[in-house]
Amino acid sequence: MQPTLRLTGPRPACADGRFAPSPSGVLHLGNLRTALVAWAIARAQNAAFRLRIDDLDPGRSRRVVADGQLRDLRDIGIDWDGPLIRQSERSAAYAGAERDLDAAGLLYRCWCTRAEIRDAVRAPHGPQHDGYPGTCSRLTAAQVAERESRGRPPALRVRASGAGASFTDRIAGAVSTPVDDFVVRRGDGAYAYNLAVVIDDHDQRIGEVVRGADLLDTTPRQVWLHERLGLPVPSYAHVPLLLGDDGERLAKRHGAVTLAERVAGGESPGAVRAALAAQLGIGGPGADDEPQVLVTAVRALLERAA
Repeated sequence: MQPTLRLTGPRPACADGRFAPSPSGVLHLGNLRTALVAWAIARAQNAAFRLRIDDLDPGRSRRVVADGQLRDLRDIGIDWDGPLIRQSERSAAYAGAERDLDAAGLLYRCWCTRAEIRDAVRAPHGPQHDGYPGTCSRLTAAQVAERESRGRPPALRVRASGAGASFTDRIAGAVSTPVDDFVVRRGDGAYAYNLAVVIDDHDQRIGEVVRGADLLDTTPRQVWLHERLGLPVPSYAHVPLLLGDDGERLAKRHGAVTLAERVAGGESPGAVRAALAAQLGIGGPGADDEPQVLVTAVRALLERAA
């Protein structure tokens, strides 16, 4: 059974929202449902809605995929304000944030491999969480020199040292958890998602981040970064994931899971949009309701939550 959408807490002072797909594959219906909710929440508050392409990883990002994603969004009735932003074009902004963190003494180099990190976490006296155990933060000068001599470029990690981060999600409720020393720049020079998304949301003046519940675990890291960089922390609302009939997260094994596949099966984009909204208990009864019907339904949710 699909969960019904519920929103709690006061509205943010700025309700400008966004959707930020990664162009590594076709948007499935769960992605589209999240985009619809993010769009409707912004529009219901008469706020702007931005779009950006999270194409940080050049090995997995394809322009033709991004073009198809934009087409699907338009077909189900989503529009957006301002120019389309691509993360691949914003390295200078991320470098500026890196310099600020480094100047504050909050970065260190890390040469650990994934296997080494797994072994450290599994050790009997390892950290009491699944994050990075801080191995390279404690290296002596001789150990640093030895690792530099190997010639493998290091990643950059923040020096969070288990500091806590707390926020109240408008759907998931109160969240409070320690933050590990996560990566902000990989060994290959690519900036990591957690840094990029914080800088992008700030620069696009996003006041309310509405996204899938699978990203809830990353949010404390982003809250920590917002605070350390002196940036205002946006409001967050993590939308329940779309599930298949077996109660598992939607995947290809569940059949027609993209807009193109549903249209090929005889549904209109409007009918798909209405069905996605109905799964969360929002929207009108008609198969091809106009997008504004969804906005009206979400506005009523917001009024009840205020």
